Amino acid sequence: MPEKEVLLTGDGVKKLEDELHYLKSVKRREIAERIRQAIEFGDISENSEYEEAKNEQAFVEGRIITLEKMLRHARIIDTSEAPTDTVSIGATVLLKDLEYGDEIEYTIVGSAEADPTANKISNESPVGRAILGQKVGAVVEVKVPAGVLKYQILNIRK
Repeated sequence: MPEKEVLLTGDGVKKLEDELHYLKSVKRREIAERIRQAIEFGDISENSEYEEAKNEQAFVEGRIITLEKMLRHARIIDTSEAPTDTVSIGATVLLKDLEYGDEIEYTIVGSAEADPTANKISNESPVGRAILGQKVGAVVEVKVPAGVLKYQILNIRK
């Protein structure tokens, strides 16, 4: 089965590469030292420090594998070529909630870099899917579990 393409901006690639480097060069060493110290305490069958370190090691190794796979299948989105007349990945979009009048700005990114707390939403999210390809002034409806949200696109920029 072919691997799913991972859409990333240049910043997203850098962030994942930095995390991978940190996990491989710093975190692995820290965990190995914790395991070594825990083994020095003696019987590892009832050693909670050893168990915690081994669990963290498994988590870190899993994350390393995930990051390597994501980077191997990455397609870098050149945000400098993103059109400003339609919503595309890499664009920052100003939306107006037509029910409450609130304005919110989102940057559309691939799912691997999505961070709602930083207003970076995935192109695969309900809002991201609804606004992709739309133009300034368009009104979009987003189906969510609580009903339907209506947004108007006020501005698109790189």
